[in-house]
Amino acid sequence: MSHRWDPDRYLTYADERGRPFVELVGRIDASSPATVVDLGCGPGNLTSLLADRWPSAAITGLDSSPEMVAAADDPRIRFEVGDLRQWSGSVDVLVSNATLQWVPDHLELLPHLVASVRPGGWLAFQVPGNFDEPSHTIRAELAAEAPYAAHTRDVAVPSSHDPATYLAALAALGCTVDAWETTYLHVLTGPDPVFTWVSGTGARPTLQALPGDLRGEFEAEFKRRLATAYPEQAYGVVLPFRRIFVVAQVPA
Repeated sequence: MSHRWDPDRYLTYADERGRPFVELVGRIDASSPATVVDLGCGPGNLTSLLADRWPSAAITGLDSSPEMVAAADDPRIRFEVGDLRQWSGSVDVLVSNATLQWVPDHLELLPHLVASVRPGGWLAFQVPGNFDEPSHTIRAELAAEAPYAAHTRDVAVPSSHDPATYLAALAALGCTVDAWETTYLHVLTGPDPVFTWVSGTGARPTLQALPGDLRGEFEAEFKRRLATAYPEQAYGVVLPFRRIFVVAQVPA
């Protein structure tokens, strides 16, 4: 990917971003795995939870962003820069949190991921499922307007599938699958909180594709439209966020 990730911006809402990871990993029924890999580990703060749960396991965190890996700091974990599409291994637990949505046609990657898990092991991933929400549609609509479209036409955009689609794909590979969805109502505070959220994730490639003289103008209009779509209440700004969870046990 040509855009660069900012660990500090990403961690602005670390608690809200971390909750789905905790709920995903809580459904993995592995007692003492020898090897655990986190594909798309980001700054490693959530990968550390894997070391807390399975302290005797050899744990690796992989991310394509050198900036994210440089921010990761846990001596119990080996962190590496790499493309998950090129990764291969033989592990007991394979986790990917809020990452596969950035991989085009990631359904086609599932057979390889399943084959990388030892018999009886676990594949677990979580992806956003909110791409029809204003936080994404407003960005897409604005980016398609002049003068921005010339710069944003080919930027990376995330996408995912419904739980049933993932269930069917993994069941066809012989896995026992637990798939579900949850919509969180995140109550955000501070100036332009929804912009702060999306600028660290889904909107980041678009913002980075714009030259400096256009980026400020784009951000100002993006913030204005987001504020209309997500009005501030007395208790904060509510951001509904749908997430898709899948936990699959590979056949023994």
